[in-house]
Amino acid sequence: MSEVTTVARPYAKAAFDFAQENNALDKWAEMLHFSACVAQNTQVADVINGVLAPESVADVFIKICGEQLDVHGQNFIRVMAENERLVTLPEVAQQFLSLCADAGKKMDVDIISAKKLTKVQLTKISAKLETRLERKVKLNCSVEPSLIAGMIIRAGDLVIDNSIRHQIERMSDAIQS
Repeated sequence: MSEVTTVARPYAKAAFDFAQENNALDKWAEMLHFSACVAQNTQVADVINGVLAPESVADVFIKICGEQLDVHGQNFIRVMAENERLVTLPEVAQQFLSLCADAGKKMDVDIISAKKLTKVQLTKISAKLETRLERKVKLNCSVEPSLIAGMIIRAGDLVIDNSIRHQIERMSDAIQS
């Protein structure tokens, strides 16, 4: 399985780079998904693994896909067929989607504050979090007066509790121990 992953990686990366340069990530995701489904068909798999020349395999594959592939998608299939890699199309499609997800690095961040935050504060917090998390963030803000002052920031597994209530609890624990 790791061999298939290793073989598929450069094709997925090449497709992703091309699609990103041409603002066609969605189109390429559709083409690769459809191509992967075609490649998994038992009759098509027999053709792919058969004795036909790579050019013939590519022609058959492209005819089956029909209008689902644009010119660039057809060229991609031809290159994969020439290198006898059409069997890896499902893995290529999966890795392509992973690259798309990483490129769109977005994260929801929950901010619970004692008071409503100003736009300036939210802008500063957003900028610092984007730098720290290395991705775009979407702030989901709520107010919780019991925090007394400060805020709690939750981003995935990361929790930053900078509330006065938390600091009081820590001091209380330290005094009791």
